Amino acid sequence: MLPTLRAGDLLLVRHGARVSPGDLVVTRFADGTLAVKRAGERRRTRTGGDGWWLVSDNPDEGVDSRHRGPVPDDHVLGVVRLRVWPSPRLGRRLSRT
Repeated sequence: MLPTLRAGDLLLVRHGARVSPGDLVVTRFADGTLAVKRAGERRRTRTGGDGWWLVSDNPDEGVDSRHRGPVPDDHVLGVVRLRVWPSPRLGRRLSRT
């Protein structure tokens, strides 16, 4: 599968927005890395808290919950609403719905 986003894409992100399965989200992994991933499903984290199973649209290239486990809710920073540049009319859809 091809990646939905490419390096240099400018995104409009709604900080603190409610996440739904299939949304692209901005997350901070435990090591501090910021990433854009697709929200899969709700899961319990290693500490027993609520979190999200996040996946890469291009699993051959990306690091995601398969490698790092579920991401706690407070590490999911926002939901990607729009690709501003290049034009949102060009390229792939951001949402699977």
